[in-house]
Amino acid sequence: MILALDRGDAVEALALVAAIPALRRVKVGLELFTAAGPEVVCRLRELGLRVFLDLKFHDIPATMAGACRSAARSGAELITVHASAGKEALEAAQAAAVQGAAEAGLGDSPTLLAVTVLTSWDPARFKAELGLSESLGAHAKRLADLAAAAGLGGAVCSPLEVAALRGSHPHPFVLVTPGIRPGGGALGDQRRVMTPAAALAAGASALVIGRPIREAKDPAAAFEACCGELMASRGATEPFP
Repeated sequence: MILALDRGDAVEALALVAAIPALRRVKVGLELFTAAGPEVVCRLRELGLRVFLDLKFHDIPATMAGACRSAARSGAELITVHASAGKEALEAAQAAAVQGAAEAGLGDSPTLLAVTVLTSWDPARFKAELGLSESLGAHAKRLADLAAAAGLGGAVCSPLEVAALRGSHPHPFVLVTPGIRPGGGALGDQRRVMTPAAALAAGASALVIGRPIREAKDPAAAFEACCGELMASRGATEPFP
């Protein structure tokens, strides 16, 4: 499980981390990174946390390569790029991430994850607004296939697409799923969601959970409850490194 630290500043994010001693993995997204900068990644790593840097780079190949090279130097273990940037950009980003990690003297290169279709899209609006002829699910698979062909280590998708993508891309291809909601939890702006246990059973490698824990009266208790559900279902999955 990866806790999304979508807080407005580093003080709030670090306070949340301190309130959950058992936490091991965190996600730094656009909101926190824009407010706190690369320093927050360093501070989280100093606390022994493994960082998923979710900035969803999407640009021309040279720019994506430069961004991924810098991101890799931060020590983040997972970094997102948009698959819709195309194969050339994905290949450039992958090569640059490997180079950046090596230049920083890091033992391992980060895993680049290609974002397929955001979990805020529903099928009807996806078709109406983007004008694509293929279904949302088919488009997500197309983009995951593109990521694998470009040599990336995984993809980000909604839990509703996990089973289909896992059928085409077995482990160790990483499938990270946001849009995770414990049973009865509020959806917020997410549309394609699933419970933690169901997402793992479908083949997810790791789950990103944010608001159900961040906004709980007792974040540590909410975190432990999610962990309990995951532990009960972990036999359905391969271990995530």
